[in-house]
Amino acid sequence: MKAALEAIRETAHQQLQAARDLKELEDLRVKFLGKKGELTAILKQMGSLSPEERPVVGQLANQIRESLEQELAARTQALKAAQLEEKLRAEAIDVTMPGSAPAPGHRHPLSLVLDEIKEIFLGMGFDVVEGPEVETDYYNFEALNLPKDHPARDTQDTFYITDNILLRTQTSPMQIRTMEQRKPPLRIIAPGRVYRSDAVDATHSPVFHQIEGLVVDRGITMADLKGCLEAIVKRLYGEEAVVRFRPHHFPFTEPSAEVDIQCFGCHGEGCRLCKGEGWIEILGCGMVHPKVLSICGIDPEEYSGFAFGIGLERLVMGRYAIDDLRLFYENDLRFLSQF
Repeated sequence: MKAALEAIRETAHQQLQAARDLKELEDLRVKFLGKKGELTAILKQMGSLSPEERPVVGQLANQIRESLEQELAARTQALKAAQLEEKLRAEAIDVTMPGSAPAPGHRHPLSLVLDEIKEIFLGMGFDVVEGPEVETDYYNFEALNLPKDHPARDTQDTFYITDNILLRTQTSPMQIRTMEQRKPPLRIIAPGRVYRSDAVDATHSPVFHQIEGLVVDRGITMADLKGCLEAIVKRLYGEEAVVRFRPHHFPFTEPSAEVDIQCFGCHGEGCRLCKGEGWIEILGCGMVHPKVLSICGIDPEEYSGFAFGIGLERLVMGRYAIDDLRLFYENDLRFLSQF
């Protein structure tokens, strides 16, 4: 039995020294010192010894247990220290090394041009107003001379939330909201996101931006509208910019027109961007319909006004010679980093 105890001491010593981690140490503790361990198994055989041998073997067993426990504690401490050292080495930071500079952010091309347009209009005496993107049917259609059964509603491809609540299809509701809250003279622009169920292509998106403009005062004419818009286009694109006004129909303006700019991709020759026409529509405009003025409590016999809605994306495409509207929304840093 003494030989067996000494063999356990020697074997345990060798294996404890060879242990590579704390889990392996724990397994060795259970193997040699646990309730079902080798040392315990030897001690259970002491009943077969003579009364003279029991104290001697018991003393030796206790010495071996105490020795193994001390060695186990020392080895545990050594492995923990080595583990900590390795962790510190792996997580060490050389504070003398230069850091990685974060990539600076900058304004989106849509924001760049929108800010420039705001500055132009502010310089012309306009105010900038904002309104809700979730709008009522009244402000988006009815107050703009588009009653429930009006056929022009079908061309709007509207996202309805309920029968009376929708995602605004234009920023024109801000005309009504402004005329309800203020009295002439009025000069405002209302930039913002609008929503239509359009198929996505190079010049169309279900989410895009409009800049609504409104001027109401005594003696306002179509000539004032034409002069204002031509000034804006030339400020943005230069004095050589070519625009044209085409007669059109909008229920909320009379007379009405659409304004095109000569295609910046082909300069009027026809290409994929302008769909072979040589021109790209950028806005609709006209003189505010007398019925719209009356709905807002403004006397059309005393006041007149003009309104327009500019497509921001198409202005930016012209400004930077971009041939695909989808680039604005794809978050491709290769594209955005150019601005």
